[in-house]
Amino acid sequence: MMIGDLEVHRLGFGAMRLTGFRPAEDRTEAIKVARRAVELGVNFIDTADSYGVGANEDLLAEALYPYTDDLLIATKVGRTRPSPSEWTPLGRPEYLRQAAELSLRRLKVERIDLLQLHRIDPTVPFQDQLGALAQLQSEGKVRHLGLSEVTVEQLEEARQVIDVVSVQNRYNLTDREHEAVLDHCAERSTAFVPWLPIANGDHASSRILTDLAAELEATPAQISLAWLLHRSPVVVPIPGTKSAEHLEENVAAARIQLTAEQLERLSAAGGR
Repeated sequence: MMIGDLEVHRLGFGAMRLTGFRPAEDRTEAIKVARRAVELGVNFIDTADSYGVGANEDLLAEALYPYTDDLLIATKVGRTRPSPSEWTPLGRPEYLRQAAELSLRRLKVERIDLLQLHRIDPTVPFQDQLGALAQLQSEGKVRHLGLSEVTVEQLEEARQVIDVVSVQNRYNLTDREHEAVLDHCAERSTAFVPWLPIANGDHASSRILTDLAAELEATPAQISLAWLLHRSPVVVPIPGTKSAEHLEENVAAARIQLTAEQLERLSAAGGR
C-alpha cells in the first residue's frame, strides 16, 4: 500500500500500548516488542505525541533509531491526555507547531514522514489547523499529512488546503460507523488506517467469527484482521499490543486467505 510516495506493508503496528498513559520505569520489554515488530516485517508504526506525554516517541527512537530506509513512523499532534480517561483536542496553530517540533526532536528526525491531526479542535477554525500543518510541510518538516476521526465532509474540506494521504478512524468488524469514510478513501486511493481494529476483544462475541476461527485454526483476532485486509486494498490496520506473542499472532493474520463465502458471512455478522 502506498501512503503518499511511501510503500508500507498492509499490517502495521500501533505503539500506544507500549507506554500507555505513563511509561513503566523498565522499558526493556516494550523496546523488545518494537524491535520484534520490525523483525517480523512491519514497516508502518503509529504513535502520537500524547501517548505517554511524548514517551512513546522517545521509546520508538530508543528501540529503532537509526531507522531503516523503508520504515515509516507516523505520529499525531493536536490532542492531549490530562488523565487516563481524558482526551482533549488542542488545535491552536502555535500549539500544533510546537508539538510537531517536539516530535521531531524525540523521534530524532529532521522530517516527519507522516504527521496526522489527531483530532479536529471544535474551538479553533478548521482552516487554521490545516494551515498550521500545511506550513510545517512547506518548511520541509513534514513529508505527508493525514487526519484522524473525520467525516467525509471534513475530509473534502481538508483537501482544499492539504493533500490528505491517510485517514485514521475507528473501524473494525463489529464497529463500522465510518464505512462511508472508508469507501471515500478507497475511491481516492487514500490509506485508511483503522484504529481499534479488533475492538478491544468485543469481536470475540461474534459466533460466526469464533466459528470461522475454529475452522481456519486461527484466533478471532486474526480473523478480524484478515477481514479488514480483505475489506479494501487501502486498509492498513494497526493492531497494538505489549506482548511479543500477540504481536506475532497479529502479524500472522496477513497470511490468512478468506474465501468469498467466508467474507460474506463475516460481513453479514458485522452488519454490512
